[in-house]
Amino acid sequence: MDIKEYFARISYRGSHNKPDLATMSDIFRHHIQAVPFENLSIHCGETIELNLEATYNKIVKRKRGGWCMENNYLLSWVLKTLGYDVILLAAKVYVPEFDAYPEEIDHLLLQVELDGKSYIVDAGFGMAYQLWGPMELISGIDQPQTPGVFRFQEECGTWYLEKVKRKQWVLNPSTSTPQNVENEVCRRIYLFTLQPRDIEEFRGCNAHLQTAPDSLFVTKSICSLQTADGIRALVGWKLTEIKYNYRDNMDLVEIRILADEEIEKTLKEKFNITLDKKFVPVNTSRLSLF
Repeated sequence: MDIKEYFARISYRGSHNKPDLATMSDIFRHHIQAVPFENLSIHCGETIELNLEATYNKIVKRKRGGWCMENNYLLSWVLKTLGYDVILLAAKVYVPEFDAYPEEIDHLLLQVELDGKSYIVDAGFGMAYQLWGPMELISGIDQPQTPGVFRFQEECGTWYLEKVKRKQWVLNPSTSTPQNVENEVCRRIYLFTLQPRDIEEFRGCNAHLQTAPDSLFVTKSICSLQTADGIRALVGWKLTEIKYNYRDNMDLVEIRILADEEIEKTLKEKFNITLDKKFVPVNTSRLSLF
């Protein structure tokens, strides 16, 4: 594992001599624009390993992406290597269709202590709820980023992350999401506590999320990548491209349904992903990821 090889993978050419907020933010932005959030392994007969070297080989050497327990685990190694004080945290992701949080943890994120302040660093959520930079861990304060306004709310030691969404200008609404999602203003994302975690505590959810019949990652094949001005995502056969704040505090959304023969080319051209095994797209869940 070589930090310079990782920097080449994310096209980072900046300084890394000083572990400060600017450097961390720059590396973070390069990571989310180079490494897709994806679960394609599940849908082409591969197992997602909770192993740092395996994750490094997958993301850095094979130029794949990964989910939270890959992206954030790798990023924790990067930041620790550069001298940052990194703590693993666990979250429970909000499920809109049940208006509830799960009983068990299902998301890995990072806490970084820097210059007397705490920051949440999460490069592994993907889709339209992906942070574009570290967030200071303070409650009740709006923290605007390009994707929208994020904020934390703390209640009795439990922290909640939410995003205030813009209205969407959908170019082809016939293939769009249900109207109630379009009109949604504020979306809860996940809850977490500041209890430090060990990577072994995620072994159960890493296995469950890629095998349980009702897991979102089993019922949907997902590949998303942040771009310079928005996001592109392939969920099943549906390709969605969003430009944030296109005009009048409105996001521009374009949606296209791909044919089977377009999938492989789209993964290569839009996400720079080439798969070793046959990929079978899946989208059997009605849950909206936007």
